[in-house]
Amino acid sequence: MRTISGTGFGSWWKQQQLHRRRSGLSLGGTVIRFVLLLIIALFFGLPLLWLVLAPTKNEDQLYNLGSISFGSWGRIGEAWDHLLGFNNAAILSWITNSIFYTLSSVILSVIIVVPVGYVLATMRFPGRGLILTLTLITMIVPASALVLPLFLELSLVGLVDTPWAVILPAAFFPFGVYLAFIYYASSLPTDLLSAAKVDGCNEWQLFQQIALPLAVPLLGLLAFLSFNANWNNFFLPFVMLNQDTMYNLPVGLATLAANTPALHPAFAQTDSPMIKGDLALVGLIMSIPVALVFIFAQRFIVSGSLAGSVKE
Repeated sequence: MRTISGTGFGSWWKQQQLHRRRSGLSLGGTVIRFVLLLIIALFFGLPLLWLVLAPTKNEDQLYNLGSISFGSWGRIGEAWDHLLGFNNAAILSWITNSIFYTLSSVILSVIIVVPVGYVLATMRFPGRGLILTLTLITMIVPASALVLPLFLELSLVGLVDTPWAVILPAAFFPFGVYLAFIYYASSLPTDLLSAAKVDGCNEWQLFQQIALPLAVPLLGLLAFLSFNANWNNFFLPFVMLNQDTMYNLPVGLATLAANTPALHPAFAQTDSPMIKGDLALVGLIMSIPVALVFIFAQRFIVSGSLAGSVKE
């Protein structure tokens, strides 16, 4: 039968106590992390849950029922009918405009941003440092400070109150340029480019056949960031567009809030049946595309965010 000496027993006992202490700390840390994550989830999730459930309730139910209680499915159809009745179904034009403005801006921004970032990262030419500095300055300057110069420039060429007044400024994405620059400067092997040049590849072939295929995570991240920024863009369309039929969803939602009894009864159309739940339905319509794009692009977003963080 195995026996434990006094010294051995003392050492074994200390190891057991240390193990129990570490297990207790580990369990306590897990509980703390779980509680913190639960609080964060409730903080961000409850407003979203209210937004989902609000269109199912009428005005009385919004105040008398619980905040996260469910009303009825028929109330959603009623809310949609109220939205269609506002200004000759203008919401359909707003949805179409949002899709068109956003997709056009995303496509143009990716086409412009990726080659610019590649050139800045792989080539040395006069003015390169100045371009990078101006890119950083543009990122720092608030977007509202750039709206007036943009308005004057677009007015000079006659593009105000046209879709291009929203698409073109949004297509030039300074943060995307700097992100592409960091990605290529950190992750693109220079030896690979040198070997391709020895084999006879020109600059366009280097970009098309080597740099672009390696940038799939970057493309996914840039597309999501550009989509999110342009889909929720309010200030630029609000300044550039005058016709309500050309509004996007954010500006249209502000128009609904300002011209219905839901939030401004004193200045609203007295014959409008719009209530707060109807406005919540518009907010839900705005949120769903961003959530879907994030779900489908999550893998590219994560890998693109981490790409370039470690240099080989």
